[in-house]
Amino acid sequence: MYFLDKWEKKWGKYAIPNITMYLIICYAFGYILQWTKSSFFLDYLTLDPYAILHGQVWRLFTWIIVPPSGFDVFTLIMLYFYYSIGRSLEYAWGTFRYNVYMFSGMLFTIVGAFLMYAGCELFAGEALLALGAAGEGAFYSYASYSFSTYYICMSMFLAYAITFPEMQVLLLMIIPVKVKVLGVIYAIMMLYYVITAGQAGIFGIPIQVAIVSTLLNAIIFFVVTRKSFRTPKQFKRQRAYKKQTAKMMSITKHKCAICGRTEMDSPDLEFRFCSKCQGNYEYCSEHLYTHKHVTRQS
Repeated sequence: MYFLDKWEKKWGKYAIPNITMYLIICYAFGYILQWTKSSFFLDYLTLDPYAILHGQVWRLFTWIIVPPSGFDVFTLIMLYFYYSIGRSLEYAWGTFRYNVYMFSGMLFTIVGAFLMYAGCELFAGEALLALGAAGEGAFYSYASYSFSTYYICMSMFLAYAITFPEMQVLLLMIIPVKVKVLGVIYAIMMLYYVITAGQAGIFGIPIQVAIVSTLLNAIIFFVVTRKSFRTPKQFKRQRAYKKQTAKMMSITKHKCAICGRTEMDSPDLEFRFCSKCQGNYEYCSEHLYTHKHVTRQS
C-alpha cells in the first residue's frame, strides 16, 4: 500500500469530495434527455468501442451520463440509497481512496468494453460477418448500453457490505436485514447474471464483461488494500486521535515574557527560566541575558 499512500500525499488534494452526488447528477441529466424525448442523443453518449475507434472519442467520458434503467419512484429510492452508502464509504475510507475505487471501477469498465470488442472481432468474426456491416455497428451500439455505471453502483454496495457488515437496512421498508447478507445475495445475483447471459450467445457477452469488470475492480481493490484495511471503528479512533493531537499541538508550552514568542511561532527557538527573576518567568534565547530581572520590589 506504499504506492497508494504516496499517491494520497501527492494527489490527495485533488480528490473530488462527494463524488457520489456528481454521479447522481449525471444520472439526472440522462433522465432529462429521456423525458424530453431526446433519448436518441444517448445513442451518441454510450461506451461504444466500435464508434470510439471510428472517431467518437467523447464516448470515453459521456457514458457515465447514460442512466442504468427507466425512471420511477423506486429509482429515487435506489439513488438515495446509493448516495447514502457512497457518503458512508467516503467517510470511512477517506475522499481520496473512495475516488480511487470509483475511478478504477470506471477504468475497468472501459478496458472491459475494449476487450469485449477485441474478443468479438477475434473469436466471433463469423457471427459478426453474418450481421453485415450495418449489423455489426448495430450490435456494438446495443452492447454499449451494458456498459453503464449500474454495475459500478452494485460493486459500491459490495464494498459497503465488506466495510459495514453488521449494519442493518430495512428490506421492503419493513424487514431488518444485515448488510453482509444482502452483499452475499448481490454477489450471487451478479454471478447468476453472468451465467444466464452466456445462454444468449454473442449478445450476452457485453453483460458478462460489464459484470466481471466491476467485480474484478472490487476484488483487486480489497486484495491490494487488505493489509491496511481498517474498520469504521478504527477510522473513528484515528480521527479522534488526530483531533486530540492537533489540539495538544495548539497549546503552547513555552512563551517568552518579553517578546511573547512561543515554540509554535519559532520551533527552533530555545527557552529558559531565569534563576534571578522572582516568579515563573521564561525567556527566549535572545532575551534570556538582556532582560531586566523581575523582583518583588519591582
